[in-house]
Amino acid sequence: MNKTARGSLLGIEHLEEKEILGLLKLARRMNPLKARPLLRNKRVVLLFYEASTRTRSSFEIAAKSMSAITTLVQASGSSIEKGESLLDTGYTLRAMGADAIVIRHPAAGAPHLMAQHLDIPIINAGDGMHEHPSQALLDAFTILKHKKSFKGLQVAIIGDIYHSRVARSACHLLTKLGVRVTLCGPPEFMPEVAATLAPGLHLSRHAEEAVRGADVIMLLRVQKERLAGQEIGLQDYIAHYQLTPARLKLARRDAIVMHPGPIIRGLELTSEVADGPQSVIVDEVHNGVPTRMAILAQALGTAR
Repeated sequence: MNKTARGSLLGIEHLEEKEILGLLKLARRMNPLKARPLLRNKRVVLLFYEASTRTRSSFEIAAKSMSAITTLVQASGSSIEKGESLLDTGYTLRAMGADAIVIRHPAAGAPHLMAQHLDIPIINAGDGMHEHPSQALLDAFTILKHKKSFKGLQVAIIGDIYHSRVARSACHLLTKLGVRVTLCGPPEFMPEVAATLAPGLHLSRHAEEAVRGADVIMLLRVQKERLAGQEIGLQDYIAHYQLTPARLKLARRDAIVMHPGPIIRGLELTSEVADGPQSVIVDEVHNGVPTRMAILAQALGTAR
């Protein structure tokens, strides 16, 4: 194969606005509790080279809600541990009857490589520090549930921007839809070229500035071990970037708080914020299922 199989979802960067809005519209029609057997007799393989709870589980539940047959393949306990190449694993799964592969891989570009050589849809469930397209789509779905439209919205994304594939996909998606996005974090976690990615993207070194007047505050996971290796320490991060009730008050009164998970209470945000009325973190997780149902239905050509 020398071109990507139709239906693959490899990233947000190259999607057009109408494609994004089409997926969100389809997701609104998906109900896992009253699902139709759109994927009956389809075989969906979940190929995860990295640990995952939310993404893997929601893709599995999404597929099974539409009567698909799912198979989980993890790096540990498989031929991957014996040194089998990515493409050979893909060829094997296709030969066994896989109709689509959902892949998470630590190397950026791994889903793209697989998509170029297999004749079935490949869905990127996170590749290295590159993208996490299904997370961006479910976050957009969540925003639309709480806001009437994307027009005029201000979104603050706070945390480890540099290492976050969630942030990259979110920036691509939100700026395509005309949202003003402000990225905020310690200098060590802020790529200097971020402001050149797209119109509507801005940088801030101060959490108070980033959240002031924001409609949406999206927090990112911050790994403690990465903080230990940087000039900024744990307590400094908490003092300058943690989302507290006081900082949240600087946002709009109806602002929502989001986080792709897993959250670290006491570091990225306080328990008061995590459990407060403006937090939609649990709803965000819930929205992963209908969003990924839409992705799978479209990938396998069964969306109506």
